[in-house]
Amino acid sequence: MACCGNCFCCQCCCRERETRTPEELTILGEIQDEENEILPRKDYESLDYDRCISEPYVEVLEGMDNKKAKKYEAVRWIMVFAIGVTVGLVGLFVDFFVRLFTNIKFTLVGDSVEKCSDKGCLSLSLLELLAFNLIFIFIASVLVLIEPVAAGSGIPEIKSYLNGVKIPGIVRLRTFVCKAAGVLFSVAGGLFVGKEGPMIHSGAIVGAGLPQFQSITFKRINFDFPYFRSDRDKRDFVSAGAAAGVAAAFGAPIGGTLFSLEEGSSFWNQALTWKVVVHLFHLLFQLFCSMSATFTLNFFRSGINFNKWGSFQLPGLLNFGEFKCSNGDKNCHLWTAVDLAFFVLMGVVGGLLGALFNCINRSLAKYRIRHIHPKAKFIRVLESLLVTMVTTVVIFAASMLLGECRDLSSSEFCFQLASTDDINSTIRPFFCPNKTYNDMATLFFNPQEAAIHQLFHQDGTFSPVTLSVFFLLYFLLSCWTYGVSVPSGLFVPCLLCGAAFGRLIANILKVKLGMDLYSGTFALIGAAAFLGGVVRMTISLTVILIESTNEITYGLPIMITLMVAKWTGDIFNKGIYDIHVELKGVPLLDWETEVEMDKLTASDIMEPNLTYVYPHTRVQSLVSILRTTVYHAFPVVTENRKNEQDFMKGNILISNNIRFKKSSVVSRAGEQRRRCQSMKSYPSSELRNVCDEQSAVVEPSEEGEDLLQQMLERRHAPYPNLYPDQSPSEEWTMEERFRPLTFHGLILRSQLVNLLIRGVCYAENQSSATQPRLSYAEMTEDYPRFPDIHDLDLALLNPRMIVDVTPYMNPCPYTVSPNTRISQVFNLFRTMGLRHLPVVNAIGEIVGIITRHNLTHEFLVAKLRQHYITI
Repeated sequence: MACCGNCFCCQCCCRERETRTPEELTILGEIQDEENEILPRKDYESLDYDRCISEPYVEVLEGMDNKKAKKYEAVRWIMVFAIGVTVGLVGLFVDFFVRLFTNIKFTLVGDSVEKCSDKGCLSLSLLELLAFNLIFIFIASVLVLIEPVAAGSGIPEIKSYLNGVKIPGIVRLRTFVCKAAGVLFSVAGGLFVGKEGPMIHSGAIVGAGLPQFQSITFKRINFDFPYFRSDRDKRDFVSAGAAAGVAAAFGAPIGGTLFSLEEGSSFWNQALTWKVVVHLFHLLFQLFCSMSATFTLNFFRSGINFNKWGSFQLPGLLNFGEFKCSNGDKNCHLWTAVDLAFFVLMGVVGGLLGALFNCINRSLAKYRIRHIHPKAKFIRVLESLLVTMVTTVVIFAASMLLGECRDLSSSEFCFQLASTDDINSTIRPFFCPNKTYNDMATLFFNPQEAAIHQLFHQDGTFSPVTLSVFFLLYFLLSCWTYGVSVPSGLFVPCLLCGAAFGRLIANILKVKLGMDLYSGTFALIGAAAFLGGVVRMTISLTVILIESTNEITYGLPIMITLMVAKWTGDIFNKGIYDIHVELKGVPLLDWETEVEMDKLTASDIMEPNLTYVYPHTRVQSLVSILRTTVYHAFPVVTENRKNEQDFMKGNILISNNIRFKKSSVVSRAGEQRRRCQSMKSYPSSELRNVCDEQSAVVEPSEEGEDLLQQMLERRHAPYPNLYPDQSPSEEWTMEERFRPLTFHGLILRSQLVNLLIRGVCYAENQSSATQPRLSYAEMTEDYPRFPDIHDLDLALLNPRMIVDVTPYMNPCPYTVSPNTRISQVFNLFRTMGLRHLPVVNAIGEIVGIITRHNLTHEFLVAKLRQHYITI
């Protein structure tokens, strides 16, 4: 499907991945239009989920017995329970203060409206409401200025983290404080946002930080806790914390577990979820954490609200109430097989509305990234205040001018809100005479959870005009609001907007077709259709809604509606969270690649220009490498001189290899001079002298043969420096492209810096056995913030010392052959949670390396088009 023009509708309806993205244009070397200019992006890192089986780690394994393993597992389960309880308490804290602030605001404003309706001073009531909302939103915006990552729902960032991408500051304690406190004021400030998304983010932060027993922001929080000192453990706890956040928000522990698996875990195969339960231990791990959060929140809320400690009447922050027919109505039914046809149509409409919502919000987000975020920070605060002001004026004016005054006696209130003692406490008689109430004000001047209850369970209280206006206003304002610089969720606004849509459909069917149906069911299906069309979740959202309604018979219609909404919306664009991930430039990996991508192999997408280290490398070379590159892992190699001579037996190969080496000498000499310039600033005079000596040696002469001979001799010195090769020509064969480098393992940048800082090296006249040995605890002591090369005091280093990296490298990383098809490469990288994937040929020589950026959809599409051009 191709775009038909530059109009707004065309841009909305066309799938972004069907056109060439800025990344593809950059890879293909084409000029991009100003309209499609690339947005500001960050060079995101990946998580080191794969274990480094180094000698220190092997020593830990050798010392591990059954008793220690059971102790480790017991500590792990205790931490999971502690995460669940903590997330439950966080949810209790958020819910309590949101209710407190909201009740204070609506009570004071409500009294003012009732007094001013007779006295004609409604403008004063509007100013009071504006004052409350602007103060609350100002506080929320200031908290986001303190920690910008706290803005939004946090679900796109947590989804990226669980996918294997390290986003700076996303799981810090400061982010947690700003997020949990900010969402209080965002919801109480009257914006069309929810607290469920921030609850998921807060749960993930608790999962990341609690098992560490330390904080980077608050350095005094630093306990000696030797467990879980790796990205692998941390990511598992983040996954459990996110699941606990969903469980606390919706009272859905199973739905929370499935949400965490569906939205992020690399090793979970979504295509098999309906058929088989895999990785049962990890499933129980997250389920136990979700149950703990639900139990904690349920226990305290039931006691605080009903004074019935241990009754467990309120399982989550968002409770949809009980769906049941009135006692005297024997013909009543929740839904029938005939209703399924309407549910399918509602799913289609929900998918279309969700696609439109996502398209508009994407345009707004791009505008913010280009024109608001680059400006001074207070501009973001002003935008939040502007949205708040418009929202407040709109809901006040709509309630006063467009609301319909309805007879109070004709209403049937068949539900009891959990937070109120008076069954009629949510009725708003604003701007209406006695014994009547304003149906528009009843929706707008109540907490969003109360409005959802009304749409689900009240019968005959809202006119079609009111529902239509309410849906339209809520659709536009919630779309504008999502993305402003305040903590904000999207679940509740989408549920409320969709519930109004479903209730409108039910009213039309009742009046126009005379159908006998249960309006609450259509409101629920409408909520599911719209939410599914926006977020495009299926499995986890189905279970969440079933658990929230506590009605298993709704399983089939909810599942059908969500699937239809997702399929319909996917025709036009992606889900809202995927769109925001894409706009942030995060290299998120999908579940699987397209079939057409298998025309490519590992050699087509790998990075052939390697920066590598030798098993025994001088300190000066390691420092030079770390200061002049940004790579986070380096292959450990030795040069296979015998194999190189075998390559040069044929006349053609001899000429090609010699020509390649001649053309590379000047480039390598220039690279060495550039590195030496960075060495000039070293405080050590010895380093400067060594650099001057090397500069004199590598100065290019006029005769290429002499340069080649010098380079070859230097290459085969006992401890040669690093000289990366120039990119070979495209027409060369695989053997001609790469020098014969025997692959021995991978070592991370953080490990090399750690070795240099701790002085792990030996003198040239000594054996490598004299080199100090570091334990696994010492190697991971600085986790998760390892020191940088620029933190190194170069005056304390002896550049002639040698570092033996072999004990600390990973000697057995996952590798692939150059001829491996993309689907195999992608599945290995995705399911194993890899960060680097070396490409090794049949005789053990490394020819390239694959990272996350080489497997993104944009990169693969660009390479596939290059493949078509080549053939």
